[in-house]
Amino acid sequence: MRLSKLLEAIGNGKMIFDGDWEREIAVLSADSRKEQISGLFFCLKGEQTDSHTCVDEAIKNGAVAIVTERELSVSVPQILVADTRYALGRLSSVFYEEPSSHLKVIGVTGTNGKTTTSYMVASILREEGKNVGIIGTLGVFYNQVARPSDLTTPDPIALHATLAEMYRHGVEYVVMEVSAHALYYKKTVGVAFTACLFTNFTQDHLDFFGTMQAYKQAKKLLFSEDMCPLAILNGDEDLGREIGLDRDKIKALKTVYYGLHTPSDSFAVITEESLKGTECVLNLSDKLCRVSLSMMGKHNVYNALAASVCAKCLGCSLQSIAIGLKSVNTVEGRLQSVGSFHGADIFVDFAHTPDGLGKSLDALRLHCKGRLICLFGCGGNRDKGKRLLMGEIAAKKADFSVLTSDNPRYEDPLDIISGIEKGYRRFSVYYVVVPDRKRAIEYALEFLKKGDILLVAGKGGEQYQEIMGIKYPFNDHDIIKEKLRKTEKFSG
Repeated sequence: MRLSKLLEAIGNGKMIFDGDWEREIAVLSADSRKEQISGLFFCLKGEQTDSHTCVDEAIKNGAVAIVTERELSVSVPQILVADTRYALGRLSSVFYEEPSSHLKVIGVTGTNGKTTTSYMVASILREEGKNVGIIGTLGVFYNQVARPSDLTTPDPIALHATLAEMYRHGVEYVVMEVSAHALYYKKTVGVAFTACLFTNFTQDHLDFFGTMQAYKQAKKLLFSEDMCPLAILNGDEDLGREIGLDRDKIKALKTVYYGLHTPSDSFAVITEESLKGTECVLNLSDKLCRVSLSMMGKHNVYNALAASVCAKCLGCSLQSIAIGLKSVNTVEGRLQSVGSFHGADIFVDFAHTPDGLGKSLDALRLHCKGRLICLFGCGGNRDKGKRLLMGEIAAKKADFSVLTSDNPRYEDPLDIISGIEKGYRRFSVYYVVVPDRKRAIEYALEFLKKGDILLVAGKGGEQYQEIMGIKYPFNDHDIIKEKLRKTEKFSG
């Protein structure tokens, strides 16, 4: 694409001439270290770095023009803009021929439930006969393609490239998780959303946002007038109602509420629960739909309700909704049943926030005939305030806990566990500390008795454990399964 066309797309960008504005741009880049022959390089300010200082390296690696927030002394054309992050999103969309305008993109945000809700929406749409792609925590999925992703919401260049790829391969709908970090960094600029869902809002990421108010403001960005024509909001959440009130001021915007307690456009009645799943009746704007979920817990009823309301707004039938939800047997690492050991049931869950851990323990407690045992840790170099709270919740809701490592990153695991203990010991002394996560899982398994339930929480479907900047292969599900296989072999 010609550089001059990209300049036109940014609109208010100022051209600083030193070269050929009609030359072709072959790639976009925000990483000065990478090869970028005939590339357009974006100078971004981060929390720790400012790549305005790296333009010489980018030019050496092939960049032929730059997008910058200040005039620099370089021998290539410059596009001077007020906000390079906004420009990155906008120009990434234009460079890949605005792929989201050809797709129906559904964004899902919230502290917890994004992944499960995304999979539920996708399943319903597929049952309706649509070709659907997913972008989220577990990776990128469409047709026969499945590849991992380091970020819940990819950076703009990768995001728009992925959307273009999906469109070329016949995808019609894309369901994508939208993190608060992505919204803060304007990663979704240039994405034309058809609908946006809000699940819930609880404490997380305060290491980055500092306050709950700042975290909340980031979440609200997805539902702004220029980004979200249709909002599906959890009416039982204060933030859901707050977003709705903001949107009510603009007549052109459509807002639909769902909930289990507060009067809403759509609601659900739970009729039966077990470890195998949940039976419920959905009232979707006065249309009744009986649903069998292969997942337990009230939080998953919320997720199913959000997905159903969205699907109905998009024109899906009640039959597709019921069958689509039933087809979601499990989502990797989301209160996932792994098997049984010593007559006890074992579950792996991504719960890594106080609210998430509490909801998962509550869901399991309803069906626990013996002891409810919780194995968990907290991530290093992240919101330290969660540690005490998660310790308190585990102490109150579990009968016994195994405190261990999560992703310690650059912190000493024992320091992290000490923060958890401060909360735990306020309510219980029934716990043990096993810092090595693999050994902790093996300990917890051997501790089980008939009728017990073990929740292994915090990492869910993650395939690694991050220690001192290195990601080592590690998966809770695999560790548990290997232990079960060895035991079966020995017994046999």
